[in-house]
Amino acid sequence: MLNLLKPPGMTSHDVVDVVRRAVGLRRVGHTGTLDPGAAGVLVCCLGRATRLSEILMETDKEYRVELRLGIRTSTGDAYGEVLPPDSSGGTSRPPLTRPALEAALKRFTGEILQVPPMVSAIHHDGARLYQLARRGEAVELQPRSVTIHRIEILWLNRDRSSALLDIACGRGTYIRKLCADIGDALGLGGYAHFMVRTRSGRFQLGEAVTLEELAEIAGRGALTEVVMSMDQAVAHLPAVDLPERSVSEVLNGHAVPLWKVGEAALAEEGGPGSAGRLPGVGAGAGLVRLRSRRGTLIALARLDAGMLRPVKVLAGAEGGLVAHRPRPG
Repeated sequence: MLNLLKPPGMTSHDVVDVVRRAVGLRRVGHTGTLDPGAAGVLVCCLGRATRLSEILMETDKEYRVELRLGIRTSTGDAYGEVLPPDSSGGTSRPPLTRPALEAALKRFTGEILQVPPMVSAIHHDGARLYQLARRGEAVELQPRSVTIHRIEILWLNRDRSSALLDIACGRGTYIRKLCADIGDALGLGGYAHFMVRTRSGRFQLGEAVTLEELAEIAGRGALTEVVMSMDQAVAHLPAVDLPERSVSEVLNGHAVPLWKVGEAALAEEGGPGSAGRLPGVGAGAGLVRLRSRRGTLIALARLDAGMLRPVKVLAGAEGGLVAHRPRPG
């Protein structure tokens, strides 16, 4: 897993292409698209670690964004066309105060319904929404449930036309649409003037590497300096260290009875519970890391009726991952 600092002006797909060339691997993915105009954490999965991408997409994310008020754009960010003033709440614009902004933000905290923006990569009838938008085709979009954990005001401009916000949210949240909706709720209109993703799961902005740094590190064959193991990437999940006899069963996709694991098998997070339970893991719900006694991640599994049932077998996914030299050119 690679914590990359995506620059503005590139699509997430463009960044993945650069990473492919740098690390010499064709199989590279990411764990959540960033808009072309946005910067920040883009977690890239290398090799068979791409099998973890959908798991890591479920993790929470954090953003720092400037909400610019009094203007609406066609995309909800600074890269769209400015819309006529009457489309952002009419000609009467109430003055913005901090209490008014705080009250509006409370309405958008928690589990909310959000209509996704037309300019997005969502599929509709075999085409991306942004492709339909370019053709001028209108689509009636259904609201989706998203979770906003926190919105914090870091700074409010003296002329009250913009605010710097820290936003923590769940997967599937469109921050630029959130900014537009907040602006509309204030009767002012608004858009995301700039946006930086500061965290994706356990991957932090301060630890991200730039494309230039990646090229230099890969050029001297030192990718181990910046690559995180798959086990580290999903360390938020409970871990079960399997006895050797159970490893081969899991590698073949077979479920393992919890009683076979043994009382000492659950890693430092805690020991197995009674009656086929693991602490903090509901039956049929949370994922569990299955590891060898050497600490190698073997698979992800679900606990169901006292059985550890593999859902993703990962053993061998990291073998030779950082041994590749970058492709010439």
